[in-house]
Amino acid sequence: MRMREGSAEDTVKIAQVSCGTIYGNVQREIEQAAEKVGAEIVIPEIDIDYMYAKAREFGYDFRESIGLNVALARGYAIIENLCDADAVFIATCHRCPEGAAMRTGIRRLIQEKTDLPVVMYPFSERTKAGELLTRMEALVTIVRRRWILERQTQEGLTAGIDSGSTTTKAVIMHENEVIASHWTHTREVIPTAEKVFAKALEIANVNRDEIEALGVTGYGRYIIGKHFNAELIQEELTVNSKAAMYLAGITKGEAMIIDIGGMDNKIITAKDGIPDNFTMGGICAGASGRFLELTARRLGVDVVQLGKLALEGDPSKIKMDSYCVVFGIQDLVSALSAGARREDVAAAACYSVVEQVKEQLMQDIDVRQPAIEVGGTSLIDGVPRAMRDILGFDVIIPKYPQFIGAVGGALLASSFR
Repeated sequence: MRMREGSAEDTVKIAQVSCGTIYGNVQREIEQAAEKVGAEIVIPEIDIDYMYAKAREFGYDFRESIGLNVALARGYAIIENLCDADAVFIATCHRCPEGAAMRTGIRRLIQEKTDLPVVMYPFSERTKAGELLTRMEALVTIVRRRWILERQTQEGLTAGIDSGSTTTKAVIMHENEVIASHWTHTREVIPTAEKVFAKALEIANVNRDEIEALGVTGYGRYIIGKHFNAELIQEELTVNSKAAMYLAGITKGEAMIIDIGGMDNKIITAKDGIPDNFTMGGICAGASGRFLELTARRLGVDVVQLGKLALEGDPSKIKMDSYCVVFGIQDLVSALSAGARREDVAAAACYSVVEQVKEQLMQDIDVRQPAIEVGGTSLIDGVPRAMRDILGFDVIIPKYPQFIGAVGGALLASSFR
């Protein structure tokens, strides 16, 4: 099956492979999220004989769950072109280990046999449409705007703004070079974006009316996109994967992009700069940059100094659980009260965040090399070291990793000059 190229007017068909979404009205939330980004959820049709045949082919019969067997068979129906689909959304309950096994298994088969973009989500009974929008929007982008994502170089004079949950960044690019960048903590969305954009223009010695195209991304993309009349308003998954490979100098082949953000985390696998799978976390801010900020504050240093301390510490000397930010801070306080070295606490914090990112996200994605680490946390020295030790191989830290979204916005916006 080939992914069809759609126009902006086409309704993107997202095939759903799931178990248990009828509980807690989660199905309604999934459909609402798809509808908001111009997509339609389609359910592959299968019969009971087909279901049992595919369970045997898969090599594992989820005997305790008809729902998982049905989901598995629907995945095979997509592979065998029995369902008209442009993209695939796979969802099972976050509490179900067999569901996680099914998600991973059928996702791999779909990616081996088709070139359909796939996203997975472990839902809870409290999952809302808003939590799914970025994932649905990314699927729609890959279908509708593949021509934009195939761009390899930036042209002209363009700008990008990334309105993130904790920081807002802006860059100015000219003929494939970043000529200015600036960031600040996110307060009020529009005034913060105005501030960083104005400062980046000042650094570049460029007037706003000279900018040929503007691309925006991040949590505040819609409001700032409307405010600035941006040519490109794009979710961060496709923007970040493109920018990461661009900045790392990788134009062809596969890569894995790891972004430990201020409040959530993303891992994206991409081929030729176009994402083919992605997973997002954010169960607790403990497995994010926020936990590192709290740790640094407790140690009386900034996060950059935290990273340098971590390089001198031994994480094995401290028990720290960042799966929950509250329990993680309790572990930190207990360790310091018992006389632990600050260096060991800093190292443990960095390792704890990376370990949780691995446990929460990497079971849902193929681990690929090269791995590119982006986001502000990649500049905290202890984090890349922990990433290397835990993954067992080196990671690339490209130039401007903390400006990844803004660079991607400026790069892709040049298609609209």
